[in-house]
Formats: sequence, C-alpha cells, structure tokens
Amino acid sequence: MRGLLATSIGVTCAAALALPLTPPASAATARPASAAETAPSGTARATSPDTPVTPSLSDPSLSDPSLSDPSLPDHLAHPALPDLPGSTQSLPLTALARDRALGGAATDQGLARRDVRHFSLLGVVWDDPAAELHGRVQVRTRTSDTGAWSGWQDVETHNADHGADPGTPESASGRVRGATAPLWVGDSDGVEIRVHPDTERRTEEAATAALLPSGLRLELVDPGSVPPEHVPAGPPRSRTPTTGSGPAGTPEALDPPGAATEKTTESAETATAAEGVEAGEGAEPGEDVEAGEGAEGAEPAAMTAMTAEATAASAANAPLAPLGATQIPALDRLGTERELLALRGAELTPAQRAKPYIGPRPSIVTRRGWGADEKLREKKFVYTTKVKAAFVHHTASGNSYKCSQAPSVIRGIYRYHVKSMGWRDIGYNFLVDKCGKIYEGRAGGVAKPVLGAHTLGFNTNSMGIAVLGTFTSAKPTTATVDAVARLTAWKLGLFGANPKGKTYLKSGGGNLYGKGKNVRLNVISGHRDGFATECPGRQLYGKLGSARSTAARFQGR
Repeated sequence: MRGLLATSIGVTCAAALALPLTPPASAATARPASAAETAPSGTARATSPDTPVTPSLSDPSLSDPSLSDPSLPDHLAHPALPDLPGSTQSLPLTALARDRALGGAATDQGLARRDVRHFSLLGVVWDDPAAELHGRVQVRTRTSDTGAWSGWQDVETHNADHGADPGTPESASGRVRGATAPLWVGDSDGVEIRVHPDTERRTEEAATAALLPSGLRLELVDPGSVPPEHVPAGPPRSRTPTTGSGPAGTPEALDPPGAATEKTTESAETATAAEGVEAGEGAEPGEDVEAGEGAEGAEPAAMTAMTAEATAASAANAPLAPLGATQIPALDRLGTERELLALRGAELTPAQRAKPYIGPRPSIVTRRGWGADEKLREKKFVYTTKVKAAFVHHTASGNSYKCSQAPSVIRGIYRYHVKSMGWRDIGYNFLVDKCGKIYEGRAGGVAKPVLGAHTLGFNTNSMGIAVLGTFTSAKPTTATVDAVARLTAWKLGLFGANPKGKTYLKSGGGNLYGKGKNVRLNVISGHRDGFATECPGRQLYGKLGSARSTAARFQGR
C-alpha cells in the first residue's frame, strides 16, 4: 500500500534501502522457551490482555545493536505466567544508531532480538496519525514450534491511505494513531526489529525535523483462539443451493416487503430472545445508531453463551440468519430476488421489482464465525445511506497463512485496527481469503450500508473488500477473484448498482481529490482509484476487469 508521495524519493536512496540492514542470521537450533523459562531483563508478561510491556531502562540491549548478534543465546529468563490469548504486547522502540553527518542525530530505532510471549501478527504504530513513516521497517521473528529465526522481512510502511474520512467522529476521536500495515508471521515467541529512516527526504526547510515519527511502538498481536464449535468447516457453499422451508434466512422465513420489526429487549451480560431490529436503516451518513438486540429462531444454548455485544452484532444480520449463526448460507437466484423484495422492496422502482439485477447471495462467515471479540469494538453501529461502489484492497499482511488460519488473521487485523490503531472496529466491510471464502467485516449487518474505514476520502456510500495477502507481485487465486465477483454481484445488486458501470462519489479529502469534489469512478474500483497508493497491488488490480464482467454476469446483465 505504498502511497505515491508528492515529494519524489531519490533513486540512489531507494537502491540503498533495498539492501538488508544486517545479514540474516542462521536459524537457531535451540527449542523455544517453555512457560517455566524466563525473559530478558525488562521484558515482562502483561497482566491483562492489552497491558503494554515496558522495557527496563537498565536493559543494555535497547541501545546497543551489537547485542542482536546471532551468536547470543536465544532464551533468557522470564517468569512463568499463564497464556493470555487475544492480547497485544506494545513495546516502545529506542535508538539503535546515530549519524555523524546529521550532527550525531539518532537515526535507526528498534529492538534487539528478545523473547516475548506468543504472537502471530505485528505492526508499528506512532503517536500522530497525520505523520508518515518515510523509511524501511524490517523484522525477524522466531517460530514457536521450531525455535528457528526467520530472515529479515519488510513491513509495509504506507498505511495512511486506509482509515476513516477526515473530520468524521471516528477520525477525530483522539484515539487514532499512525501505523504500518500489519504483517502476519504465524505463531512466534521472539522478535527483532529495525526502523531505518529515509534521510534523503530531509530538506533545508525540514533540517531540524525528526527523522521518524515520535512514539514508535512495536505491536505484537496474539489473535487468540475461537472455540471449535464456532468455526465454520468446509469450503464455501454452492452459489445455487435449493430453496425451501427452513430456518430464518431462507425465503419462507422473511418478513413481507415493507414489514417493520421494532421489538427490542434490554440485554445484560447474556441475551434474551427477541426479534432483531433493523437498526439504522435509512440513517444519515455518519449517524450513530444503537444496535437492536436479539432475534427469533436461535437456540437457548447459543443465546446464553453470547454477550450483549455479540447478540447485537448477530441480530444485525436478521433475517438473513438466526441469532448466533456462524455462517450466512448461500441462496439461489430466486431466493435472493425474494430476499431483495423483503429487504428493500419499498425502495425499488417498478422496473427493478419486475426484473431485479442481483447476483445470488454467497455464503458469508459471520463475525461470530471468525471469532470476533465484540467487546473490543464500539457498541454503536454507524451507517451511510447506500452502497454505490466497492473498493477492493489487499491487506499487505503477507501470503504465508493457510486457509484454515484465515479467521486468526482476521482476528489479528481486527485487534490491530481497534487496540493498536484506535479505530472503532475493523476497517473493512468484508474480507476474502485465498481459498475464496468470504467473511463479514465491520459490524452492523452484511446487507446494510455500514460505514467503513477502508478508503480514505471515499468511505461514504461505498464498501471495502479486503483480500487477505499481498499482491504486488503475487497473483490472487481464481477462487479469490471469483469470490470478489460473487460478493459484489450480490451486495451492489441490493442497491441497484451495475458492477460494469460508473458512479459518482463525493470526496471526503485525500491526496488525489480535494474534499467536496465529485469523482467519477468504476462501481468496482481498486483502492488506488480513490487514493494515490499501490493498494490493492498490481496483480490484484489487474484482475478487477475480470471481476466486473463476472459480477455483471452473475447479476444477469
């Protein structure tokens, strides 16, 4: 997601930054530390899932880069404490090197290699969300099961092109931080990091400016685990399952067009049975709407196991699926058309009611299905008025995950967006993995126009679809592109949008279009169409034409 910067970067500098900061160390032969072993001085296990880990000032490894020599022992002492699944370790970076040419100013920051508690995803954050990190971030990690150290891996530094639109309550909350993209590294228990600034960017006017943003911290995210009964098994369901009488979410269970469901109940720590409320339907852009709680058709055991926040998130998908569902099932075309009439019939023109252009609803793993901790996010749901366009992204988190790990990757990104970056919820409306499985993103209901934080300046009246992985040089799978087409054919069809068409969106402000400018965009656009960035990567961007054509065909156009 490297943004295209207004000030050009010298070719010589770029070539220099392409070199490794230090040679990769050979894989360690020692096994990873057990829970009974101890950690380096100044590294302590957090006492709650998100307690920052603060290094001791007496720890010499923080200021002496020589202590990262691969010949040093891998494991030092740390106290035995129980595992804390679903947690974030936050480690402040310190000076590693100084540059005589810059008057002895500190340049590189980082941490010497050290033991940490288990994590699977990492990123770097800093205090000012408006500040950019110009330079190179490299990390190496130690695999928990083998004790082997990886080579140096680059972390994508340009991530400011994602986020809530300028001036919105989410962006002005005071909690938002600048951040790199997250990087998925798998189960690890050791880390080393170096941040090297781009000193060529210093100008005479900015000669006294800091080389790197202030408050740099390494965030190590343990996505936690989800009970096996909450994990949907098997590949995505067929696009054309048969319809018939069945649970809520099938055509027979839908309310008739125009029917209003307004029953709500008070929910304490556990949910009580009630019919889901269509929270926020027709709300103004950016308007906060309290979520309805409860829905009919759920089994008591599932309901009592759900918190009030989980109940609200699940009820937002009524009547597509029963309360507590881990997956919204696929529908065939006839079932989808009947669902469209039930959901939005009053807003359709006679021509749209006579011949709706909408793709069959694909199977979607719910937030409960991928194990979202609903207490992390803000309670309220925020809606825009409609969905006129879809922006396709890549997460730039790497391609090393297995499809079975996709829920863990999403939980890691969710925690990173909320706890590390200060957003109200995960930024994307949907996510797609390399096997073509579709996941619900930001809470509020998959059929509703939920306001996301995915394309800076163009979140209003759009949705964001993030493909898990990095597609600058790697090609997306056929299953992934097909999933993007299936999802857009359905969701855009709910709002009458043609996947092969054009639409106008008003810019909320960005580096390509000024605030208030009406911009003509493809209905299915890449992130780079609305913001000067590499996202969604050259290879994925090149497949969007195919996705548009396939989505239009799914809609019957």
